[in-house]
Amino acid sequence: MRFASLGSGSRGNALIVEAGRTRVMLDCGFSLKDTQYRLSRLMLQPSDLSAILVTHEHTDHVGGVARFARKFGLAVWLTHGTFKSLPSDLFASIAVQLIDDHSIFNIDDLEIQPYPVPHDAREPAQYVLGDGNRRLGVLTDVGASTPHIEATLCGCDALMLESNHDSAMLRAGSYPPSLKQRVAGKFGHLDNDAAAQLLSTLAHGKLQHVVAAHLSEKNNQPGLVRAALGAALNCEEDWIAVADQENGVGWRVIA
Repeated sequence: MRFASLGSGSRGNALIVEAGRTRVMLDCGFSLKDTQYRLSRLMLQPSDLSAILVTHEHTDHVGGVARFARKFGLAVWLTHGTFKSLPSDLFASIAVQLIDDHSIFNIDDLEIQPYPVPHDAREPAQYVLGDGNRRLGVLTDVGASTPHIEATLCGCDALMLESNHDSAMLRAGSYPPSLKQRVAGKFGHLDNDAAAQLLSTLAHGKLQHVVAAHLSEKNNQPGLVRAALGAALNCEEDWIAVADQENGVGWRVIA
């Protein structure tokens, strides 16, 4: 099993997860041309994909989903609330699969466990994806952790975890007060300290990969993220990977 990010941040997000013969794209916030280019960096073509999963309706996650799915004949899986929040004709001629965010389902060789999260969207879901032996936990847009999130992500072999902003940088930054409140609120995005606290709860000896995701380009720095998450795991800071906006992160194998 392996995974890679095509890019992560406020200007677009997409993640590829592979198990056996199955490759799923989680979100697609890039244009058709850009998504194809980013896939090619991983030595993939659109025809290599099995389906698209969607976390929520914000443009940086869903902006490219419909066009890509329609052009390449891919089914799209998303919650009822996310589907209802989008234009009714957006998914015309696309196979849509509506999911319950408390029910596990399979896409070929991948077992997928959706779970609800607090975020300012209609019915946002995040996912744990596995092959029956190994599990990747994904948490990229969430304002605060919950006991259910912690229970769902407990024991994962790899984590892709939001570490969106440094609180001090956000407070001193150029965002208007309303946007600062939204980002820092319980339905916004995790700051570095909150991400580190969550990670310390999930830490275990067999954790193979931690990838920090959805970093703010204006209110965070990779060094701050690595320091916070590295301290939570008591590991070398360089062991923490960072999925950035332009390059994402290359293939990570979960053995």
